[in-house]
Amino acid sequence: MQIEALKLAPVTSGKVLETPVSAKQPEKSFGEFLTDALNNVNQLQNDARQASLNLAAGKVEDIAEVTIAAEKATIALQLTMQVRNKAVEAYQEVMRMQV
Repeated sequence: MQIEALKLAPVTSGKVLETPVSAKQPEKSFGEFLTDALNNVNQLQNDARQASLNLAAGKVEDIAEVTIAAEKATIALQLTMQVRNKAVEAYQEVMRMQV
């Protein structure tokens, strides 16, 4: 099943602004956005792991850098889990709807 991106026109004073065809940027699909976001979360997790290993090896002198990297990874993972939970809830709600 193919999901197409929403095509919204900006709200202005009664006129719809049109972008020249040559200036349009290629549109990303929802799957591409999701893949990029998951890769970003994975990169934050890897950075936090590497920072912890560097701290244990004595390569890092400022523990704040390690703490910040770990917190970024934790918050990104929590956000990802919440988005997943909301998506599953929405799916379950749609499946409960009677036709």
